[in-house]
Amino acid sequence: MQKNQNELPDLSAIVSKKKGSAIGVILAIAGIATAYQAMYTVDEGHVGIIKRFGEATEQVNPGLHTKIPFVDTIEVLEIRTRKNVEKLNASTHEQMPVVAEVSINWTVKRDQAFELFKAYGGLSQFESRILDPKLRSAAKDALARYKAEELIQNRSQVIAQIEELLVDGMKEYPVKLDSAQLENLILPAKYIQSIETKQTEKNLAAAEQHKLDRQKLEAQREVNTAMAQRDAAKAQADGRAYAIKKEAEAEAEAISLKGLAEAEAIKAKAASLSKSKTLVEYVKAQQWNGQMPTTIMGSDQNVLWSIDSKK
Repeated sequence: MQKNQNELPDLSAIVSKKKGSAIGVILAIAGIATAYQAMYTVDEGHVGIIKRFGEATEQVNPGLHTKIPFVDTIEVLEIRTRKNVEKLNASTHEQMPVVAEVSINWTVKRDQAFELFKAYGGLSQFESRILDPKLRSAAKDALARYKAEELIQNRSQVIAQIEELLVDGMKEYPVKLDSAQLENLILPAKYIQSIETKQTEKNLAAAEQHKLDRQKLEAQREVNTAMAQRDAAKAQADGRAYAIKKEAEAEAEAISLKGLAEAEAIKAKAASLSKSKTLVEYVKAQQWNGQMPTTIMGSDQNVLWSIDSKK
C-alpha cells in the first residue's frame, strides 16, 4: 500500500521524547548540584564546624571533606592569631582621667575550637561577650595602679601588668593570649604642659650641673697639673741631692783611700828608715835646703846657742 504523503507525523511521540530528554538533563543537573553540595574545603589557619540541622556535631581540619547535602552546613572558625583593640576611658592612681587604647593578640586553641563554638557560637560572639570586656577591665585595673608620671616612664611595666591581669582573667577559656600592647595613652592637656615645664626645668638644671661639673673637672685638672709639676720638681731636686750625696761619698771615699795609701806609704818609709841609717842620711840629704843650722843645743841640752854672728 502506498503511504499518503500528506499524512502528519505523530506529535505525541515527539513530545514524549522531548520530555524524557528534559527530565534527564534536570536529573543530571540535580546530581551535579548534589555532588557539589556534598563537597567542601577548609583553608589553612581555620577549622570547620559541621552543623546538622543547626546542631554542632563535629570539627574538621583544613582540607577537602564531604557532608550530607541540604542537611549539614559548615561554619569556618579561624585559629590564626587575631588582634583585638579597645579604646577606653580610665583613671590613674591619683584619679586623673586618661584615654587609653589597648590591644591583645590571641589565638583559639585548635583542639578546643569546637567547645568555643558550641559555647559562644563563633569568634565575634566570644570577642564581644568575653574577650573585649576582660581586656577593658584589665586595662582599667592596671592603669589605676600607677600615677600619671609612672604611666609615661614605666610603659613596659604597665603593659606587663595589663597582660598579667588579662591572662589570669582568661585562664579558663580555650584561647591563648600572646601579647598585650598599650597602643596610645592620652593625658589631660594641662598635665602634659606641666610635664613639659618640669622637663624644661630639669634640662636647665642638668645643663647647669654639667657646667659645674666641667668647672670642677677643669679645676681638678689644674690641681693635677700643679701636683705633677711639684712632684717633678721634687724628683729633680731629689735627683740632684742624691747626685751630690753620691759625689761627696765618692770624694770622701777617695780621700779615705788616699789617706790610707799615704799612711801605708809613710809606714813603709818609716819601716825602711828604721832599718837603714844610710837611707836616713839619704833622706836627710834630699830634704836639706843647702843652709847650715843657725842654732845648736848645748851639751846639757838645756842651752840653745845661736851661731849667727852678732851685728
